[in-house]
Amino acid sequence: MQQRKKTAIIVAGGSGTRMKSAVPKQFMDLAGRPVLYHTIRAFADAYTDMEVVLVVPEAHFNEVRGLLADFTPLPTITLVKGGETRFHSVRNGLQQVTVDTVVFVHDGVRPLVSTTLIHTCYEAALQYGSAIPVIDMKDSIREITGEKNAAVDRDRYKIIQTPQTFLSDLILPAFDLPYNPLFTDEATVVEHLGHTVHLVPGEEANIKITRPLDLTIAAALLADRSGEPSGIR
Repeated sequence: MQQRKKTAIIVAGGSGTRMKSAVPKQFMDLAGRPVLYHTIRAFADAYTDMEVVLVVPEAHFNEVRGLLADFTPLPTITLVKGGETRFHSVRNGLQQVTVDTVVFVHDGVRPLVSTTLIHTCYEAALQYGSAIPVIDMKDSIREITGEKNAAVDRDRYKIIQTPQTFLSDLILPAFDLPYNPLFTDEATVVEHLGHTVHLVPGEEANIKITRPLDLTIAAALLADRSGEPSGIR
C-alpha cells in the first residue's frame, strides 16, 4: 500500500470550566506531565515522519512552548492559533496541510490514544478515504420527546472518538464550506459534501478528559501501561 505524508492536527482549545479549575484541562498534570504532552507524544511515537499541528488559543502559546521544551528530540510541530469554534480551529490547522496527506484530527485532551489505533486509522483512511473510531454504547438510553420518553435500541448507536482521519483530498475541500452549526465534528463536515465516512473500532481507554474523574481514570490507565503505581488511593 502506498505510503503518504502524515499530519496530526491536535485541537486543544478547552478551558477548565467543567474541571472546576483555573488551569485549562489540556495543561493539567497527568503523571507528572501536562495532558497535552501525552497527546503529542502519542502521535510523535506512532510514526517517525508524523508532522504535528497544534491548534491552541493564542493566549496559551507560552504554556505550549514550555511543554514542548520537554521533548527530546522535538517532533516536527507547527503552532497555530485557534478559532471561534472547533470548525474554525480545524480549518486554521488545515491551512498547514498539503495534498496527498493523511490528516488525523484529534482532541488535545485524549492523551491515551494508542499507536495501534493511530495505525488502524491511517491504514483505513488509505483504503476508504476516511476512518472514524467508534465504540459501543454500554448503558441503556432513552429518547426524550417533549414530556414523553421511550427506550431505543442502543445497538443502533455508536460513541464517536478521535482521531478522525481523512485523505487530504476529502477533508480540505470540505472545510472550504461555510460554517454550519450542524457541523459537530469533522465527519459531519465531510459528509456534507456527499462522502460516506468509514467507521473503525475505537478503544475504551481512549477517553476524553473533561471532568476531574476522567483525570483520575487516565492516571490509572497510564500507570497500568507503564507498570508503575498511579498514586491513586
